[in-house]
Amino acid sequence: MTPASSGKPDRRPPYQHAADELRREIKAGRYKPGEQLPSYRELQERFGVANMTARSALSVLREEGLIYTIQGRGSFVSDYDGQGGDYTPPAWYLANEGGGKAGKNEPEAPAAAVPELLEALTALREEIRVLSAEHQELRKEVEALKRQRPDARS
Repeated sequence: MTPASSGKPDRRPPYQHAADELRREIKAGRYKPGEQLPSYRELQERFGVANMTARSALSVLREEGLIYTIQGRGSFVSDYDGQGGDYTPPAWYLANEGGGKAGKNEPEAPAAAVPELLEALTALREEIRVLSAEHQELRKEVEALKRQRPDARS
């Protein structure tokens, strides 16, 4: 893969190429906030890369806050304004620094509570995903209403 503006080969690693392409597609609106991205396997096939390379590409986007991952569910586009790179990942994602993993010093939940907690966590994650998508739609509606007003100020 080489950049269109130069005849020189692009020496960036393959995961960076994949991350750049996915970033462009998200910014272009192909993937909307709250929408699930393709699986690792689908990314492997699409970009002709190994599983770890696909994971690394998504890791780059996750570190930028453009996407978030829910273990066992997949990767989803974060709520962002679509202008430039000002992304706003969900608050729960930022609070957990994207990992959602318990720290080394945090106590483990009693075994009997684990199924109930996992069920509650799954329900909350789904609700957050839906709310994130609804929030983005409301932002778009507000912007459209602002543009319709003749005396609107930015």
